[in-house]
Amino acid sequence: MNPLNPKKMLLTKWTAVKPIAKQKHFLVSRVIQPEQPTDPIESVEIEAVFSKATQIIAWRELQSDSVWLQGWV
Repeated sequence: MNPLNPKKMLLTKWTAVKPIAKQKHFLVSRVIQPEQPTDPIESVEIEAVFSKATQIIAWRELQSDSVWLQGWV
Protein backbone atom coordinates (compact mmCIF):
# COMPACT_ATOMS: atom_id res chain seq x y z
CA MET A 1 0.00 0.00 0.00
CA ASN A 2 1.38 3.40 -0.99
CA PRO A 3 1.32 6.13 1.68
CA LEU A 4 -0.36 9.04 -0.10
CA ASN A 5 -1.35 12.57 0.81
CA PRO A 6 -4.24 13.82 -1.38
CA LYS A 7 -3.05 17.42 -1.14
CA LYS A 8 0.29 16.52 -2.78
CA MET A 9 -1.09 14.34 -5.60
CA LEU A 10 -1.47 17.01 -8.28
CA LEU A 11 0.56 16.13 -11.41
CA THR A 12 1.69 12.76 -10.06
CA LYS A 13 2.14 9.96 -12.61
CA TRP A 14 0.42 6.56 -12.45
CA THR A 15 0.45 3.32 -14.43
CA ALA A 16 -2.60 1.09 -14.58
CA VAL A 17 -1.72 -2.56 -13.90
CA LYS A 18 -4.47 -3.60 -16.33
CA PRO A 19 -4.90 -1.02 -19.13
CA ILE A 20 -8.15 0.93 -19.07
CA ALA A 21 -9.60 1.36 -22.60
CA LYS A 22 -6.11 0.70 -24.03
CA GLN A 23 -4.69 3.46 -21.82
CA LYS A 24 -1.90 2.61 -19.43
CA HIS A 25 -0.29 5.88 -18.30
CA PHE A 26 -2.20 8.53 -16.36
CA LEU A 27 -1.55 11.87 -14.70
CA VAL A 28 -3.48 13.40 -11.80
CA SER A 29 -4.69 16.57 -13.51
CA ARG A 30 -6.89 17.95 -10.73
CA VAL A 31 -7.55 17.40 -7.04
CA ILE A 32 -11.27 17.95 -6.49
CA GLN A 33 -11.82 20.12 -3.44
CA PRO A 34 -14.88 19.42 -1.23
CA GLU A 35 -17.66 21.97 -0.87
CA GLN A 36 -16.77 22.61 2.76
CA PRO A 37 -13.07 23.46 3.32
CA THR A 38 -13.09 21.39 6.52
CA ASP A 39 -14.21 18.21 4.72
CA PRO A 40 -11.52 15.77 3.54
CA ILE A 41 -10.55 15.46 -0.13
CA GLU A 42 -12.24 12.42 -1.66
CA SER A 43 -11.72 12.55 -5.44
CA VAL A 44 -9.12 13.31 -8.07
CA GLU A 45 -9.35 13.67 -11.83
CA ILE A 46 -6.93 11.52 -13.80
CA GLU A 47 -6.03 12.16 -17.42
CA ALA A 48 -4.79 9.55 -19.88
CA VAL A 49 -1.46 10.71 -21.28
CA PHE A 50 -2.03 9.47 -24.82
CA SER A 51 -5.69 10.33 -25.49
CA LYS A 52 -6.19 13.14 -22.92
CA ALA A 53 -9.41 11.44 -21.77
CA THR A 54 -10.28 12.25 -18.15
CA GLN A 55 -12.15 10.43 -15.43
CA ILE A 56 -12.86 11.11 -11.77
CA ILE A 57 -11.87 8.47 -9.24
CA ALA A 58 -11.61 8.28 -5.46
CA TRP A 59 -8.01 9.11 -4.55
CA ARG A 60 -7.88 6.10 -2.23
CA GLU A 61 -8.13 3.79 -5.27
CA LEU A 62 -4.57 4.82 -6.14
CA GLN A 63 -3.33 3.14 -2.96
CA SER A 64 -4.12 -0.33 -4.28
CA ASP A 65 -0.94 -1.90 -5.69
CA SER A 66 -3.01 -4.48 -7.57
CA VAL A 67 -4.65 -1.72 -9.68
CA TRP A 68 -2.19 1.23 -9.81
CA LEU A 69 1.59 1.63 -9.74
CA GLN A 70 3.11 5.00 -8.93
CA GLY A 71 5.21 6.43 -11.77
CA TRP A 72 5.32 5.34 -15.39
CA VAL A 73 6.38 1.71 -15.61
